[in-house]
Amino acid sequence: MLERVSDPVEIRIADDALKRVDACHVFLLDRIAAGVDIYGTTTGFGPLVVFSGRRDAADQCNNVVGHLSAGQGEDLPPHVVRATVLTRLWSLARGHSGISPGVLPALVAMLGTQFAPAVPRVGSVGASGDLIPLAYVARALRGENSAYLSGIRMPAGDALRSAGLTPLVLDGRDALALVNGTSLTAAAAGLAVMSVRRSHLVAMMLTALLADVLGSDAGFLADELLDAFGHSQARAAAGRMRQFLDGTAPTGTRPLQEPYSIRCTPQLLGAVGTSIEHVEHVVVDDLNGISDNPMFFPEQGAVVHGGNFFGQPVAFAADLLSVSTVQVGNLAERQFDLLVDPHRNGGLNPMLATKPGEQHGVQGVQLAATAIVAAMRRAAVPASMQSLPTNLHNQDVVPFGTQAALNALDLAGSLRLLHGSLAVALRQAAHIGGRRPTSPACAAILDRLIDLVPAIDPDRPLDADVRSAADLLDTIADECSDLGYQR
Repeated sequence: MLERVSDPVEIRIADDALKRVDACHVFLLDRIAAGVDIYGTTTGFGPLVVFSGRRDAADQCNNVVGHLSAGQGEDLPPHVVRATVLTRLWSLARGHSGISPGVLPALVAMLGTQFAPAVPRVGSVGASGDLIPLAYVARALRGENSAYLSGIRMPAGDALRSAGLTPLVLDGRDALALVNGTSLTAAAAGLAVMSVRRSHLVAMMLTALLADVLGSDAGFLADELLDAFGHSQARAAAGRMRQFLDGTAPTGTRPLQEPYSIRCTPQLLGAVGTSIEHVEHVVVDDLNGISDNPMFFPEQGAVVHGGNFFGQPVAFAADLLSVSTVQVGNLAERQFDLLVDPHRNGGLNPMLATKPGEQHGVQGVQLAATAIVAAMRRAAVPASMQSLPTNLHNQDVVPFGTQAALNALDLAGSLRLLHGSLAVALRQAAHIGGRRPTSPACAAILDRLIDLVPAIDPDRPLDADVRSAADLLDTIADECSDLGYQR
């Protein structure tokens, strides 16, 4: 659903959810009337909680989103922001945030259009929620600042009118409930793990295709070998690659042992599979949890102040995903190098050039791939332990989950480009005389690449071909998942 919401989607909120939200809001109003102090509703924010808030509820709302509108940097992609809104909607619909019942239908209506708030990338430390990014969401829904409609940036009020939406009216608690959750962190991490899971299967697919094109022996995938290794995900990776290589016939001319970039792939990709499984578990828990403060429990008559907005679980998980993603990128880059090296590729022309010297084949693509890997390695420095105190030491330890999740999402996009680069090289190998795969599954994948990417003869710009190949690989991976290649 996080990916599907990049386009308009129809969402229905269950009646019992609306009843819970309404009951929670009534309970909040009763507590206020009884003189109970409630953070952010009757008080100031952050370390200023010791002072009274503004008396007028609408004025208090304005103050929340106003003072938090301090983000910097380029806008987040609209599809990430829309996934964030969906994530916040799901949290609020659980009925423990005290939000006004009318807010949820407004979020649903927004997701039914192409509207997306313009949200700057930099501002959240992943504690007390994604305060600054979500403040921009709230303001855009009110018709303030900027928004995107069908990918075009414009004043938010114009975008709302063009989309047929009504500016959102917020009550006293509503603004804080909208901003006080780690919804950007969870949404970005969710999008990242879905992309990396797809690329994980693509890595198995391309490894199998490379091994078949080179004529490698598939013994490195032997069932008994991986059983002895003892790691279930390594066995699973080997099993999937054996499916792709079913029917292959080795040439018998390759070295007894292939380089690690082929021979050790079930161990490497198995470890990545274990990481993905853990990250998915953490992210799903986070998406299904409630990140807010305070929280209201009408059944127990309780208003509870705490730290459910502290995004440490996803911060750790996203950093793990980033490290795993970079290692898959390292693998793709080394496989590319193996394929273009005439000393190791079975005698194919250097750089897979049709006429070496007069033409240069995939030389430019390899240079770009090397640059991508270098950038990925720098970006994978863990964010989750870079804690810096802020907010008058109210936020004296913070997880930086938002940065960790956005880094993971960026790296997932870079990995796609590396796989697209390797796919273009494999397609070119077929053009200059490389072996046609003997496995039916690998041959079918190569044929689809050949249909999509023209042979590099003569040299031409290849940037668009790499992106097109990456898109095709995603499509094939989704098809393979439906056929049972992936759990």
